[in-house]
Amino acid sequence: MGVKGEETRARLIAGTRELIEAQGYFGTGLNRIVAATGAPRGSLYFHFPGGKDQLVASALTQAGQEVEALLASLAGEGAGTVTLAGRLIDAFAERLERSRYTSGCPIATVALEVSGTNEALRALCAELYAGWQRILADRLEGEGFGPAEARVAAGQTLALVEGAVLLASVRRDPEPLDHARQAVRRLLGATQDHASAT
Repeated sequence: MGVKGEETRARLIAGTRELIEAQGYFGTGLNRIVAATGAPRGSLYFHFPGGKDQLVASALTQAGQEVEALLASLAGEGAGTVTLAGRLIDAFAERLERSRYTSGCPIATVALEVSGTNEALRALCAELYAGWQRILADRLEGEGFGPAEARVAAGQTLALVEGAVLLASVRRDPEPLDHARQAVRRLLGATQDHASAT
């Protein structure tokens, strides 16, 4: 694929990601994607012969991999789990504020809409979340947690972060994200104390 083809593909993915964050899966049709990206309809089907679901899957995968890369990079630098969660919250807060609370986490947006109706996208969302949870759990194990405790604490941390993103978006207020930062510190401190005692 040539440079122009790669640029068109990237533009389609970026445009789809923006649209599904702001309007959801069902509110984002192919006509809207074509109009927003300026890409010819033929290019859309050339790059994404599976249509909307393939394009949405590519957009979600890109978003999930960006978060995973951020977490992996910070973990590689020796950042603790509280710092990893804090940076994840910061990244979502920046997206929310920059978009005036229309963009937060595209994975959550799609997962909420299609979990009961689209098995392929539900499974992809679950896989992306599992990747984030794995990085957090690995870091927690490095901090002295047992494997089971690390997995549970990582899942709880992720639930706090994603819940805070949803509340901040609905309220159009960053306060839930601040509360999530505090809650993660308390959770991981309490869990760390418990892990040390057992």
